[in-house]
Amino acid sequence: MNKSPLDLGYQTTVFNKDSDITTEMKYYQNKCIHQVFAEQVEKTSDAVAVVFENQQLTYRELNAKANQLGHHLQAMGVGSEVLVGLCVERSIEVIIGILGILKAGGAYVPLDPTYP
Repeated sequence: MNKSPLDLGYQTTVFNKDSDITTEMKYYQNKCIHQVFAEQVEKTSDAVAVVFENQQLTYRELNAKANQLGHHLQAMGVGSEVLVGLCVERSIEVIIGILGILKAGGAYVPLDPTYP
């Protein structure tokens, strides 16, 4: 059975602005970001997933917080085709919010907290 290019995904090059290192990464278009994240949690649950200023969370901790938010949002009626506004200053909570909304089945709408 032949796979289409969309099934195989595509590669992109990530350039690190602080060094000359480039990384080739493969992204699959048939999976949502929260599904790819869940796979990464299974592979490296105790590795650091996100760092902001003096805070950091492992994949396991980030997944637990996102799941908790996702379940809460589902209980509030968030699901497929429901837009959820996310108005948060730049922080770890942004990542938790995005993942939680996606895990609930909704779509996040970023709102700028500095915009009146």
